[in-house]
Amino acid sequence: MAFKIANISGKAALVKGEHYYDLKTISNNVFDDDTLNALSNTPELDALYLTLDDLDPTGQIKDAILDAPISSPKNCYAVGLNYRNHAEEAGMEIPKVPMIFTKHTTCLVGPHRDIEMRSDHVDYEAELVAVIGKSGKDISTENAWDHIAGLCVGQDISDRVVQFAAKPPQFNLGKSFDTFGPMGPYLVSPDCLEDKNNLKIVCKVNGEIRQSDNTNDLIFDIPAIVKYLSEIVSLNVGDVIFTGTPGGVGVMEGKFLKEGDVLTTTIEGLGTLENKCKRVKNHSGVEE
Repeated sequence: MAFKIANISGKAALVKGEHYYDLKTISNNVFDDDTLNALSNTPELDALYLTLDDLDPTGQIKDAILDAPISSPKNCYAVGLNYRNHAEEAGMEIPKVPMIFTKHTTCLVGPHRDIEMRSDHVDYEAELVAVIGKSGKDISTENAWDHIAGLCVGQDISDRVVQFAAKPPQFNLGKSFDTFGPMGPYLVSPDCLEDKNNLKIVCKVNGEIRQSDNTNDLIFDIPAIVKYLSEIVSLNVGDVIFTGTPGGVGVMEGKFLKEGDVLTTTIEGLGTLENKCKRVKNHSGVEE
């Protein structure tokens, strides 16, 4: 199974090289415009991907408006403290089980959307994102990758004021402001990658490297996360999983995002997000 799928102006498309191919058109209406529906038939996606060299492209990726790769996911899960160096910089013990929280799906946006900030304490968190392609319950680690449709780049943007306003802290709202989940640029099936467990991840702010690591440093890798989650909840096609961020987040040194900052996040083999930071207003009811 090898394919790259994008959500271009609300329409599912396959991506190859510099071009994209409207999925509904090239499949003769076998697929519709919804990328989530497309993941329900990954064998057909794979077969279509093999024919792209014989088809006329719809357009060039550089001219496209890219939305979040999954158009309407039911759930979005995330893992905290999942790189050893991030746990250490936070002064916390290495977790014995994945620390799971949720991001509301309304925060998920495309790879080039502005990040709309409402305080002076908004932070970046570069992450590898996995998307479920086969629903399941009680999935074993040995079978976990069979349930992953693809991987992409993500940013778990966090308003630290809201995150730590409650006692004890709660994560979901502070990480679920509108625009706080950029992801993309497209979904890459694991078979497209030479080594899906060994991907360089880099985050820059205005060209300055803030985070640099490798996904092989995950404390709980994707199979372990899928196993743990699926013992508690049934995983659905299109469910999004943010797998955690490496060390170097801004809160540790007081380097928060500011108006006009350009946040660039790259993962080897998956592509790059580039998001401009925009201060829209102050949120009420929470003191900074």
